[in-house]
Amino acid sequence: MASYGGSSAASSSSRTNGLAIASLCCGIVGLFILNIILGPLAIIFGAVARRQAAVKTGAGMAKAGIILGIVDVVLWLVLLIVAANNGGFGWYVGG
Repeated sequence: MASYGGSSAASSSSRTNGLAIASLCCGIVGLFILNIILGPLAIIFGAVARRQAAVKTGAGMAKAGIILGIVDVVLWLVLLIVAANNGGFGWYVGG
């Protein structure tokens, strides 16, 4: 019988790399807001996590974070080009 709050599967020594999780989170959130900041962070965190993949699990999350980070940066560039072709950025506020 397992003790309260723990089981043999939950107490395994295999833990997911924190940088892989951070990379994936930055990549996902970067699709919606602050993509020029979170995209490169996702790429950097993912690259570091991939190098540490031999020690901790999470190589798949790190790879997904890298891909999403690249998508974030490309999305920012596309939005920048569209804004530049439409007359630039406007900060018109008011009626």
